[in-house]
Amino acid sequence: MVVDSASASDRLLHPDEAREKIFERLRQLPAQEVALRDAPWRVLARDVVAAEDHPPFPAATMDGYAVIADDPSPWREIVGRQTAGYVDEIDVTLGTAAWITTGSPVPRGATAVVPVEVTELADEHVIIHQDHVEAGANIRPVGIDLAKGASILRAGDVLGPPEMGLLAAMGVDPVSVVRRPRVSVLSTGNELVEPGETPGPGQIRDSNRFSLIAALQEAGAEVIWDGRGADDLDALRMSLITRVAESDVVITSGGVSMGDLDLIKPLLSELADVHFRRVFMKPGKPFNFATSGDALIFSLPGNPVSALVSFEVFLRPALRSMLGAKEIDRPQVQVRIAHAVQPSDRIEFQRAVVAVTPDGSLEARTTGSQASSRLASLIGANALVVIPPGTDRLAAGSRVDALLVAPIASGTR
Repeated sequence: MVVDSASASDRLLHPDEAREKIFERLRQLPAQEVALRDAPWRVLARDVVAAEDHPPFPAATMDGYAVIADDPSPWREIVGRQTAGYVDEIDVTLGTAAWITTGSPVPRGATAVVPVEVTELADEHVIIHQDHVEAGANIRPVGIDLAKGASILRAGDVLGPPEMGLLAAMGVDPVSVVRRPRVSVLSTGNELVEPGETPGPGQIRDSNRFSLIAALQEAGAEVIWDGRGADDLDALRMSLITRVAESDVVITSGGVSMGDLDLIKPLLSELADVHFRRVFMKPGKPFNFATSGDALIFSLPGNPVSALVSFEVFLRPALRSMLGAKEIDRPQVQVRIAHAVQPSDRIEFQRAVVAVTPDGSLEARTTGSQASSRLASLIGANALVVIPPGTDRLAAGSRVDALLVAPIASGTR
């Protein structure tokens, strides 16, 4: 492998420069056909054009009577009943009406539908208590929702509930979507045990793997493998070789700092092209990015908050870009901090709750201690506020940028 020089890969990068280096090496994933029922929340690979009009027939928009709009007689003979799901052989002429239900095809000759609320039955007739009936009233014309040839959805659209409904209505099944990134997740460290195990002396349960799996699924990736690796150079080497061969993306946590047992760092130098190792940010300074062939390797810090913040800042937008999604970044807004904040020596992403104040502005409150080991600081947080480096405290009311990771609540806490 050709490895970046130490001076280049070990340089402390601004987060924007680190992102640029990642995005330079992203590739668009191929399209695949999937059954419509398997397509929710996938990213559309190709534009979809309506192959037919919708609705394909003039349809009643409410229950009532199909009539000729300019018929002057309020007294009409009922000549049939039209319900949804089939077309009855009914002809509406002057002096007649057809009972009709919502969504049903409008019978031949009818030019309006009168709501049942303004009618009265009298034997085999209906009396219309409406002085004027407008032509086209309560009828949904052919193609009014979507005309044949119209663009329905664009490549890059995420298939949420309305998009899925449109595809179903247009008979698009199967549907062409972008293949999900295949991701392997490896937690490293002798100290880690499974959540269901009782930790021994000096051990902790592995939390990073499970929070990263959830973050990956939300981002649209497919986790094809996950596991733990002890601090054993040969075992980790074989695991990385296998994972790289099978994955579009490999994510490791731990083993990227300066300790004797931080083995991921030297293994990346041996097995991959290392593009950077450190980022000018807090948390998440020791962040390694490397490539091996087409595979992207992201080696995150072992502290749980550092791993998740790094994921939000770098990996999530990268994965969304690989998927071809139109929106790859979380929304970014400017907020007013509700209390004084002490900056650090690096750009800091502090966990916070952003809410709308009574005057309509956005206010952020951090979630307490910002220690990179304190996973609870992310519980309830809907934003990462970006605190620029410095030595002087930022006063309450200072304005900073915030990355919204969840919806904004109304009202301050």
